[in-house]
Amino acid sequence: MLANLLDQREIYLSAITEMELLGYPGITEKEGERIRDFLNDCQLVEINAAVREKAIEIRREHNLKLPDAIIAATAFHLNLPLVSADGDFSRIGDLNFVHYTL
Repeated sequence: MLANLLDQREIYLSAITEMELLGYPGITEKEGERIRDFLNDCQLVEINAAVREKAIEIRREHNLKLPDAIIAATAFHLNLPLVSADGDFSRIGDLNFVHYTL
């Protein structure tokens, strides 16, 4: 389970992930509050020049959607594993990708 995987670890999130979570259509006010509580416990990583350049490279080489390329580039920039249920990240061979199922 994801909670066990992340337990007692510092969590870094791309600014894109924050936007995806809070911008999800149809979330209730209560769900939005829970997401914000979770986000408050995370380190938010802004999109800097290094992330932008890596995202361009990833998008060109692996044909990912731009948000996914930015998220992967953020993981590369921080030299951290990317934990996601989105199997598309497995296309990036040199990415430290941890795939989990919901």
